[in-house]
Amino acid sequence: MPYRAGPLVWAANIGATCVVLFLFQKILWLVVPFILALIIYYVLMPLKLQLLLRGVSHDRAAAWVSLLAFGVFLAGAVLAFPAFFGEAIAWQDSAMRYLGGGIRLLAGAMSDLEQRFGFIAQSSAREMLELQLGGFFEHFAEKYLPGLAMGIVAWSPSLMLAPFLAFFMLRDGWRFRRFLLRAVPNAYFERSLYVMDEVDRTARQYFVGLLQLTLLDTVCLAAGLWAIGISGALTLGLVTAVLAWVPYIGSIIGCLLVVLVAATDFPGQPGVAYAAIALFLFVRLLDDFVFMPLTVGKSLKMHPLLTVLMIFVGGAVAGVPGLMLVLPVLGVIMVIGETLGLLLTDTRLRARHVHAKALAERQLTHDLRLD
Repeated sequence: MPYRAGPLVWAANIGATCVVLFLFQKILWLVVPFILALIIYYVLMPLKLQLLLRGVSHDRAAAWVSLLAFGVFLAGAVLAFPAFFGEAIAWQDSAMRYLGGGIRLLAGAMSDLEQRFGFIAQSSAREMLELQLGGFFEHFAEKYLPGLAMGIVAWSPSLMLAPFLAFFMLRDGWRFRRFLLRAVPNAYFERSLYVMDEVDRTARQYFVGLLQLTLLDTVCLAAGLWAIGISGALTLGLVTAVLAWVPYIGSIIGCLLVVLVAATDFPGQPGVAYAAIALFLFVRLLDDFVFMPLTVGKSLKMHPLLTVLMIFVGGAVAGVPGLMLVLPVLGVIMVIGETLGLLLTDTRLRARHVHAKALAERQLTHDLRLD
């Protein structure tokens, strides 16, 4: 009869996930580049495997693949830098223009509500809202942009660790696995090898599935935004798909971003902004019921109720980083917890280990007598 994790194992898995998320929050400067390095590693690993099958050594294959990836990134950065620099100069003016478009859209929506419901007009909600938002956005640049710029500068050295870590994962990952397996007793060797393979498979399928989900979201959002008539549909689709890596919060921010663009580019046409909101709701439903089970859901094999609850738990324990990390961390801990539960309940494996220790002691005693 196959082993099934019981309530104690599941409670231990959830508790260990909360502890790990809490610790990760304290070393976020290392966790973020490590996760980016894992994504780079799993993207480049198939290329390295192809070189290994052709007889290239691990070190040379890792070096060649890393140089190729760096060359592609450098070429893309050189080509994109002029356009990026030109846009960066006008970012502040563009941001204020889009925020102004959002305020006008909200004011128009409030005016429609005031015409339909008299009690809203009597409360002067629209005038108060315009006054509050106007004061906020008037000092937005001087209050928040310097802090945002300093945050980007502070995080830049940490993020530069990602390609460095990815290179050593490609080159020395197999050595690290062999180093760990040497410390495992022979009776538990097969099960330990299974744990490592399952952890690697879970992490790989999660991050590869996340990239596939991002691609699907980008295509759907870009096609929908293009059909609506919003400019820069592909860029907006990609940005909002990446923001969706943060469950719920990222999707809301991405939707607000597109609504601001629609309200600014189509003043006096609120139907375009409403169509963008409907598009986001439609893609969100596709994610939950079609895309997610086909991509990320394959690796985690969790009940939907547990997934939703753990997302809220992760946010409560570690904030936004907890929202992003809770599912892959829980997936890895589930594999380790279920395997430990199997080891503790498998009398055959424990008997093999005890017998191996007895044989080793008998051999040691025999050698001492011969001496």
